[in-house]
Amino acid sequence: MAETAPVPTAAPRAARKRPRAAEDAEVDRQREGQTELLGRRAIELSRFYGGKIETVPKVPVRSLHDFSLWYTPGVAAVSRAIQERPELAFELTGRWNTVAIVTDGSRVLGLGDIGPRAALPVMEGKALLFKFLGGVDAVPIPIQVGSPDAFLSTVEALAPAFGGINLEDIASPKCFGILEELAQRLEIPVWHDDQLGTAAATVAGVLNALATTGRSVREIRTVLLGAGAANLVTARLLLALGHPAGQLALVDHRGVLHAEREDVDELMVRNPWKYRLALRTNGGGRTGSLESAIAGADVVVAASTPVPGTLRPEHVRAMAPHPIVFALANPVPEIWPDVARAAGAAVVATGRSDFPNQVNNSLVFPAVFRGVLDARARSIPDEIVLAAARELARGAERKGLNAHHILPTMEETEVFPNVAAAVGDAAVSLGVARHRLSHEEFLDRARTLMGRPARLVRTLARAHLTAPVPRGPIGRRRSV
Repeated sequence: MAETAPVPTAAPRAARKRPRAAEDAEVDRQREGQTELLGRRAIELSRFYGGKIETVPKVPVRSLHDFSLWYTPGVAAVSRAIQERPELAFELTGRWNTVAIVTDGSRVLGLGDIGPRAALPVMEGKALLFKFLGGVDAVPIPIQVGSPDAFLSTVEALAPAFGGINLEDIASPKCFGILEELAQRLEIPVWHDDQLGTAAATVAGVLNALATTGRSVREIRTVLLGAGAANLVTARLLLALGHPAGQLALVDHRGVLHAEREDVDELMVRNPWKYRLALRTNGGGRTGSLESAIAGADVVVAASTPVPGTLRPEHVRAMAPHPIVFALANPVPEIWPDVARAAGAAVVATGRSDFPNQVNNSLVFPAVFRGVLDARARSIPDEIVLAAARELARGAERKGLNAHHILPTMEETEVFPNVAAAVGDAAVSLGVARHRLSHEEFLDRARTLMGRPARLVRTLARAHLTAPVPRGPIGRRRSV
């Protein structure tokens, strides 16, 4: 930030810093104030609308005769058909396009363990994005359970109603075991968005950030700050893309993760996923604190504490020329984008939509589920996740890459059917698809199904069946 007036060279050092410190403090207050205003407005609108989603019939109901078809007695024949051939549930009901969004509320956004009831607004928002961006019907299901085993049993019991399971906002490390176990138990795709969705969006962004600065994933040094759900999978995907293991360092609250760290034996029992990466990456040959890891690094991906200053300007200045900085904590990034750029960052990304280069799993999960549901996939291997990441990166590339555009935004909806088709193609090539469609068939189907919700929303608004967003203070909720 440039100073507004020259500072005399004879002024004491502390006196020279005061105007800049006061200016920075005022900017921080403005940012926090904006976040608070958005929060208050979200509460007002949530009260006005009474939630974000509702169930709408998809069949015509013209007379009592129609009820005889959709319910009793006609529905009995449909049930008998499914009893005889269970796979018909995907053809004769909405199961083919319905996903459960399941959480225990143990790690929500940047809010932490707030429980399933308080997690419901986030799950409703997720269901809205599933429908609007992916054409997928999603049901928010926050569950009150006391153990991972109870979580597994509950989801397994719910599975017959759904074509896929989206796990959400589950604390690490239990989220890894839950995902792996459900993927083995169920014959429908299971996805944990905080792991796979965020990692896929991150990898897509890193690939394009490297392209804009003339580097390759096979030659860079990367620091992952935070060793939770997102970064552990990001590390796994980067390694699968050819990132040198010796050039990758993960840093948690105890410093650089490496094979000789004093808690490594404990990790082997408590967090085997973290333990395996400690052995494989070995800190990139570095030990100690973030300062040791980040010196000379090309890329830092922070998915850690939502506190500005977790990453500091001196960290950025210590990196290699033209550093790439991803500060992904929500709702507040580890370093503000303008602060990172002022310290020399060539490309900066955050998890927020009000800054350029939003790295968010909403860019991934609607299209991934569109693709796996259309392929009627049994599972979602990492190869499918990487196919989605590569196609997402290509979508931004087609529009033109620059330091402020390394990923599509949620408004660039033309990208998402291509991601869905790439996912379908990968499911077929990997042998996990029950529906083996061609690329063009996957693409046409995705465009049709993903385009319908926007038209539906506009039609409902024109017919005044959806109340317009009120301006100014909101009074009593409108009757609908």
